[in-house]
Amino acid sequence: MLKKRDLHDCHELFELMAHPDVFPFVRQKANSYEEFVFITKQTMEAEEQGKLISRTILDEWGAPIGTINLYDIQEGAGFLGTWLGKPYHGKGYNNLAKDAFFQELFYELGIETIFMRIRKVNVRSLKAAEKLPYAVKVNDTRKNIYEQLNAAGDVYDLFEIPKDQYTLYLKRFVPQEEETSQLLEA
Repeated sequence: MLKKRDLHDCHELFELMAHPDVFPFVRQKANSYEEFVFITKQTMEAEEQGKLISRTILDEWGAPIGTINLYDIQEGAGFLGTWLGKPYHGKGYNNLAKDAFFQELFYELGIETIFMRIRKVNVRSLKAAEKLPYAVKVNDTRKNIYEQLNAAGDVYDLFEIPKDQYTLYLKRFVPQEEETSQLLEA
């Protein structure tokens, strides 16, 4: 489902990123394939330096379909950035990628808080964030971060995913699956 970024995936990812329904919402925009390769190299170097964490999202056949990233890492917190190619919208890949990424971030890499800044005009992403039972809209409670994000105008809503909230969600969700499998065995 996820793998570390690889230059071999650049061609497919660039084609998917260039779609007009995707491009406006990508943080690391590239206007040419060569520029995308350069940005990918920079991303891989920044990950080696601990500045960000970036993964390629794969479909069930191992084809690259988007990326998921944690940017601006400081003091165990960072900002989530994710995009999927247009043909993969609405098929559940985003939730699968987030679950796998959050597991790695929280339980393998020591991240404590994930922030999501979402453009207020990106209705699709706002609705998706509001459906996450472990995400909290924090425009009012994280006022300093919210104001920094919106210094040039009221552009973003801010959501927070704390590790403890995500862990609580998992503890509530996983036992339900175990009970279901036990019922099927009976």
